[in-house]
Amino acid sequence: MFTSNEKLSSANITEIMQTAYIDYSMSVIVSRALPDARDGLKPVQRRILYAMMREGLLHNRPFDKCAGVVGEVLKNYHPHGDSSVYDTLARLAQTWVMRYPLIDPQGNFGSVDGDPPAAYRYTECRLNEVAEDLIRNIEEDTVDFVPNYKESTTEPTVLPSALPNLLMNGSTGIAVGMATNIPPHNLGEIIEATCAIIDDPDISVDQLCEIVRGPDFPTGGTIAGRAGILSYLKTGRGIVRIRGKAQTEETSTGSEQIIITEIPYNVNRANLVTKIAELVSDKTIDGIRDLRDESDENTRIVIELKRGEQARPILNQLYQKTALESSFGVTLLALDQKRPKQMNIKELINCYIEHRREVITRRTRFRLRQAEDRAHILEGYLIALDNLDDFVKIIRSSANRVEARDRLMEKYPLTQRQTDAILELRLYQLTGLERDKIEAEYRDLMALIEELRSILASEEKLFALIKKELLDMKSKYASARRTEITAAAGEFRMEDFIPNEGCVITVSHLGFIKRTPVAEYRSQKRGGKGVIGADTYEEDFVEHLFTASTHDYILFLTTTGQCLAKKVYDVPEGTRASKGKSTKSFLSLSEGERIAAMICVKDFDSAQHLVMATRRGVTKKTNLADYANATREGGLRGIKLVGEDSLVGCVLTSGESEIMLVSHRGQAVRFKESDLRDQGRDTQGVTGMRFKIEGDYVQAIEVCDHDARLLIAREDGIGKRTPFADYRLITRGGTGVIAIDLPDDASVAVAGALSVHEDDEVMLLTTKGQSIRTRVCEIRETGRGAKGVKLLSLAAGDSILSIARIVETDEEQEAAAIGEDGGAVAAADVAESDSALGEAAAAGAAPNAASVSTAASDTPSESVPDAEPKEGES
Repeated sequence: MFTSNEKLSSANITEIMQTAYIDYSMSVIVSRALPDARDGLKPVQRRILYAMMREGLLHNRPFDKCAGVVGEVLKNYHPHGDSSVYDTLARLAQTWVMRYPLIDPQGNFGSVDGDPPAAYRYTECRLNEVAEDLIRNIEEDTVDFVPNYKESTTEPTVLPSALPNLLMNGSTGIAVGMATNIPPHNLGEIIEATCAIIDDPDISVDQLCEIVRGPDFPTGGTIAGRAGILSYLKTGRGIVRIRGKAQTEETSTGSEQIIITEIPYNVNRANLVTKIAELVSDKTIDGIRDLRDESDENTRIVIELKRGEQARPILNQLYQKTALESSFGVTLLALDQKRPKQMNIKELINCYIEHRREVITRRTRFRLRQAEDRAHILEGYLIALDNLDDFVKIIRSSANRVEARDRLMEKYPLTQRQTDAILELRLYQLTGLERDKIEAEYRDLMALIEELRSILASEEKLFALIKKELLDMKSKYASARRTEITAAAGEFRMEDFIPNEGCVITVSHLGFIKRTPVAEYRSQKRGGKGVIGADTYEEDFVEHLFTASTHDYILFLTTTGQCLAKKVYDVPEGTRASKGKSTKSFLSLSEGERIAAMICVKDFDSAQHLVMATRRGVTKKTNLADYANATREGGLRGIKLVGEDSLVGCVLTSGESEIMLVSHRGQAVRFKESDLRDQGRDTQGVTGMRFKIEGDYVQAIEVCDHDARLLIAREDGIGKRTPFADYRLITRGGTGVIAIDLPDDASVAVAGALSVHEDDEVMLLTTKGQSIRTRVCEIRETGRGAKGVKLLSLAAGDSILSIARIVETDEEQEAAAIGEDGGAVAAADVAESDSALGEAAAAGAAPNAASVSTAASDTPSESVPDAEPKEGES
C-alpha cells in the first residue's frame, strides 16, 4: 500500500548495487586507505597531525592526553570510530613501525611483542619536530583547504611537507581491489636522490638506484640481495627478503650461543620466540639447549647450543623455518592527482618535487603580498614623516577622523589604507629613532620584495630554494642506515668460496668429464711407469686432458664448431681414479658432437684472438671478445665447417704471434698470424696447411714462443724438444717441413705437440688411462731432424694419446711426492703459479685442446739415436 505523499520509482537492483559499490570503492581508495604521493599521509593521519598542531601540542610544549586529541579529531575532522583514530595515532608514535616517528609518546604505546597500547585516557602525546616540519608554512596559503564534514571549519587537503614523508616513513594500506605497501627509506638517501633529480631532470632510474640503496627499516635487519630492491625501484613492485641479525658468542662452559639482536620488519618478537621454542620442542631443530628472551627496548634473544654443536647450521635452520627471515612485498602505489597509481622511485620523487614547487611558489606569492602590503604602509609613513608638521596641523584642525583622512588624501598622494595607518601612529613613533627604524625596515622590505620576485621569475632560483631547504632537512634529521644490504646467495661470486688452485680436466672418448687437483698426480722422472690417471669404462679411454686454475674460464670448442664457455669450478669434481660424469649433463652437446679443444682465459679481452684449425687444414682468426656471450646456454658458433670437416684445435694469440700446425704424419707449418685476417665467428676461415701424404690431417696447433720449445710426442712414447726457430717460417697454406721422424709403414703417428718452457712440467696420457708427470728439463733438447728420446714405458697395445702442461699453485709447489717404489721424490719446484698461467696466455702460449697428463719413477731414461734430416723436405 502506498500513501499519496510517497514518491517511488522503479530501478534495476544490479545498477544500484554497481553504482553504490563504485562509490564505496572510490571513497575507500581516495579518502581512507591510500596515502597521497605528495605528503605521504592518509586522511586520518593528516587530520591527527593538523588537529594536534591546532591544539598547540608542539614538540617544545607539554604533553596532553591522547583522549583529547582523539576527541578533537572526531569532533571536527574524522567522523569515524575512535579506535581507528587512536590506533593510527599510536602507530605514528611507535619507533619499531616508523623510521622517523611523527608523534612523541608518553605512556604505554604497545611493544614489538604485539602488546596493544594502553587506553587513550592513560596515554599522552605531542608532535615530534619532524612532524612540525611537515606542517610548517601551512598558514601561508601553501595548500588548499576544504570544509570539514559538518562545514564548521576547514581542513587541509594536503600538508606542505618539507620532507619526503612517503618514502622516508613508508605506508601500508588495503583499499578495494588494490593495496599499497611502501617500505621506509633512509632520509639522507631520499633527499640526495631528490636533489639529483632537481639537478638533472633526465637522470635515469638506474642512476637513482645507485643513490637509493634500498629500504631502511626501523628494526634494522639485513636485506639479502638487491634484485628485489631494483625491481620495485624500477617498476614499483618487488619482493625484498629481510633477515634478522645474529651473532655467536662462546659461553663460559665452552659451548656456543646465538644472540639475535635485530628482527625483520613487522615481525612479532614474542611470536618468533614461541615459534623457535616449538621447533625445539618438536625436535625439528636439534642442538639447542636453552632459549631465553632477554629483550627490553632492544632485542636480545639468547639461544644456547649443546656442547659440540655449530652455530651456523642451526642459524640457517632458523632462517628457513621461522620469521627470522621474512619477505616484504613492495607495491609503490599512491594517489597522484586523486588517482591511484603505481609508480617507480623517480615518479614518486617527481610527485613530491612538483608538490614542493607549488608549495614554495604559493608561499613566495603570499610573502610577496605581505611584503608589498607592508611596504605600501611604510611608504605612507615616510611621506608623513617628511611632512610631519603639516600633517599634525591638518589633523589638529580637522573636526573628526574622516575629515582628517580626506584632507590628507586630497593634499598628498596617499591611499585610504596608508592614511588610516598614519592616523593610527602613536606619538613615540614620530621620534627620530623610530624614523630610522622605519627607513631601515623599508629598505629591507624592498630587498625582500626584489628577492621574492626573482624567485617567482626564475625556475632555477625556485628549484635552488627547494634543494637548499631539503639539504637543511637532511642536516637536521638524516641518520645512518639501520638496515644492512648484503649480496644474495645467487649474487655471491663462487670465486669467494672456491680456492684458486691448479686442477686437471679430463674428457674421455665416450664423453665423461671431471676435474682433479694437480696435487693428486705425483712428480716422477722421465721414463717411469706412471700411475693410474683415470679409470675408464670398458672400451673407453681418455681423449683430452687440460690443466687450468679453478677461477678461469674454459672455452669448450666442439668438433662441430660450437663454442661454450664455463668456469673451471663448474666442471664436476672427481678423484684421480674416478670415471667422471657425462658431458651431456654439463654441456649442451648434440648427437655425435664431441669436445675438440679447450682454451683457458681469465676474461674475454679484445686484445686477444682465437686461431682455430680444422682437420682439413683450414685456419680462422677471430677476436676473443666476440665470444663473450659463449657463457649462455648452448654457447655460440665458433667456426663454420664445410662438408665432413671438423675442428681439431684452437689457440689464444696476441695478434702478432706465429702459428705452428703439426700434422698426424709429422709435418709442421710455421707462419705469421698476420697472414690471417680477423673474421667473424660464423665464418669458414682460410687454408692454413696442405698435405703431402694422402689421408694426413692436422693433429695440433700451437703458438710459437721463441723462449719456449716445441715438444712433440709420438704414439709409441718417443718424443723430442726442439726450438721453434728450427722450423722454417713460410706463408700459410704450405706443406711444411718434417717435425719428427716416423716409420714409413705409417704404424706410428704423432700423438700431440705442445709449446713448453725449461721449467715446465708436462703430463702424458695413454689410451689405457696410464699417466706420467715429468719435468720438461729432463727431456733432452734436440734438433728438428733428431728422432728424440723415450718419454714413457708403454704396456703392450698401449699408446700415447695427448700431452698438456701443468699449472700449480704455490702450495702445491711445496708439497712432496712419493715415488712408485716408495722412495721420496722432491716436489716440482718449478711449476707455474696461477698468475703465470694468465701471463702465458697473454703472451700467446696458452694451453690448448688435445693436451695430456704425467707421472713416472726413477727408471733411467733411454735415448734414441738422432736421425739425419731427410731429403726432399718442403
